[in-house]
Amino acid sequence: MMGRWNNTNVPDFILMGLSDSEEIQMALFMLFFLIYVITMLGNVGMILIIRLDLQLHTPMYFFLIHLSFIDLSYSTVITPKTLANLLTSNSISFTGCFAQMFFFVFLGTAECYLLSSMAYDRYVAICSPLHYPVIMSKRLCRALLTGPYVIGFMDSFVNVVCMSRLHFCDSNIIHHFFCDTSPILALSCTDTYNTEILIFIIAGSTLMVSLFTISASYVCILCTILKINSTSGKQKAFSTCTSHLLGVTIFYGTMIFTYLKPRKSYSLGRDQVASVFYTIAIPMLNPLIYSLRNKEVKNALIRVMQRRQDSR
Repeated sequence: MMGRWNNTNVPDFILMGLSDSEEIQMALFMLFFLIYVITMLGNVGMILIIRLDLQLHTPMYFFLIHLSFIDLSYSTVITPKTLANLLTSNSISFTGCFAQMFFFVFLGTAECYLLSSMAYDRYVAICSPLHYPVIMSKRLCRALLTGPYVIGFMDSFVNVVCMSRLHFCDSNIIHHFFCDTSPILALSCTDTYNTEILIFIIAGSTLMVSLFTISASYVCILCTILKINSTSGKQKAFSTCTSHLLGVTIFYGTMIFTYLKPRKSYSLGRDQVASVFYTIAIPMLNPLIYSLRNKEVKNALIRVMQRRQDSR
């Protein structure tokens, strides 16, 4: 199927990467490898802790498991190929390039809407605590989880189909370290205006709809917290959503900076730095944010370790 869409005179693409210097490439390899190991350990560890501790079997941690899964997958789509390119050949096949782009867009979109679902969960927990178990039923949780994956798949499918129908005549050099939409659009020898507009609408609607949902949830949360009389009550209520708010700020900040702008303002160096941050660094930061700033996760880790020691 992909071969039928391959309107190009070149058999593969060349990823230029982040630097031509062998010294810098080796330093980047060591840094990215360390980040990837921490990402794997952090996200797998988060999933195992939540699975093994019954006290964390709540809607909030149900979503957090899938956030860790998406971050783990997100990083795996980009980082191993980047590490290989830093040491060996920079080439990637047409099919491999578009497969990477498909999963990148799919997982990125799914994470946007999953963060929205998590914001709604915090809204219900703080604004309607007495009705929380009833509102956040297993059925609603499954729907709030399935939606992000379905929308992500549909957005990614449309994106890749539109991109793969472009013609790539001469140049096969992608000025990036992975197959992203903007640098691939720049290679096309045909008019890309309609494709750019469609991709901009898809990316813009994803960011705006999910960000509006998150913003509306936190406005309601803030209004509820301000009505609490005691200072300790306000701190306790706000502490339940600080980790999510911090993760949202970092994720959306880099995504908006990179994608909500026309292609003419695309800057190779600046956008590559932003891309490194949200494709490689953020999947590592999320488990740290949700564990180091969360007493429930810390206590759950202690309980899991104690049970392992008692079983011996």
